[in-house]
Amino acid sequence: MKISLFGYGKTTRAIAENLVDKFGPFDIYDDHFTETKKDTLGNLLLNPNDFDDNLSDIEIPSPGFPPKHKLIQEAKNLQSEYDFFYDVMPKSVWISGTNGKTTTTQMATHLLSHIGAVMGGNVGTPLAELNPYEKLWILETSSFTLHYTHKAKPEIYALLPISPDHLSWHGSFDNYVQDKLSVLKRMNECDVTILPKIYANTPTKAHKISYEDEKDLAVKFGIDTEKISFKSPFLLDAIMALAIEKILLDTLSYELLNSFVMEKNKLEEIKDSQNRLWVNDTKATNESAVMAALSRYKDKKIHLIIGGDDKGVDLSNLFDFMKGFDIELYAIGISTEKMLDYAKKANLKAYKCEVLSKAVNEISNHLRVNEVALLSPACASLDQFNSYAERGKVFKECVNKI
Repeated sequence: MKISLFGYGKTTRAIAENLVDKFGPFDIYDDHFTETKKDTLGNLLLNPNDFDDNLSDIEIPSPGFPPKHKLIQEAKNLQSEYDFFYDVMPKSVWISGTNGKTTTTQMATHLLSHIGAVMGGNVGTPLAELNPYEKLWILETSSFTLHYTHKAKPEIYALLPISPDHLSWHGSFDNYVQDKLSVLKRMNECDVTILPKIYANTPTKAHKISYEDEKDLAVKFGIDTEKISFKSPFLLDAIMALAIEKILLDTLSYELLNSFVMEKNKLEEIKDSQNRLWVNDTKATNESAVMAALSRYKDKKIHLIIGGDDKGVDLSNLFDFMKGFDIELYAIGISTEKMLDYAKKANLKAYKCEVLSKAVNEISNHLRVNEVALLSPACASLDQFNSYAERGKVFKECVNKI
């Protein structure tokens, strides 16, 4: 069996490194490979122009590999890593949605690690590196992965709210939503799905539990929100994690949940040398995440750094939402002019900064102790940085220099 890997990302690299003895050597195609050569394990590194579908039995793309790429169009036996590992996958929980899926996955694993639960998928550990003999896989599941998955399904599918994101990749918001919901048609009567009420009529054999908001979800599972130390926007993530625990173990471990430590880059508060508040929310790469961040600081004047790669999403609703806040904007990235145009139409004060360091310095000239400086960009980072994490690191470095 000849397996072709599309893209040399974390997912496909893990497959190539961990399964070369069983299934390799692999043919790995990536636009960055200009000439054919072998890696240290004997895998062939090839340019996409060299792909011959007649010489390939299975094609596995990196999750974010664009569906319009010529390799995807030419592939005849395309499957996701979820499909590829499905036969050895233990019972699994898949967590998806637009915002909060990483935190929910981490919280759920924190609650269930004592029964042998391990975490993977989009959260950082590829399936090729997960132990198939563990009791439970808890997988942060992206819309990209779901787009390419046609066989695999979980025992529990927890879906957080969906808002516009990755539209240039999916083509439309409807396509994005349909990819998020696609797994439901493969689930059976023994499975459970938790999903927003707006999608409650989606056909599935699974037992459906729908919710309107975090309060409604808490009521559905008998969860006392007063016992949870996390506040919005992380409250819904915490409730969802507890709901998953309730389904599996019929327990609600509030104290264990409250011991969970939030990861960096999500509403991470820091103080500068003048005791002024700066917030690193670099992971907020869509409008709903920014709205949640703004709501958290609604009682303060907000200095918001916004911009980057907008992924083809119309952010007009976000700028209309901002009209209800005492806010000034600092535009950065490839979408700087677009952000300034949005701000002008919404009659919001905005500064043209283009780069993050300039935005931080500009804010420092205006920021007072009782105000907040917020990096919550509503955009991806790859126009100027290697990742959202690098953007957050640079932000904190700039603040520390003040």
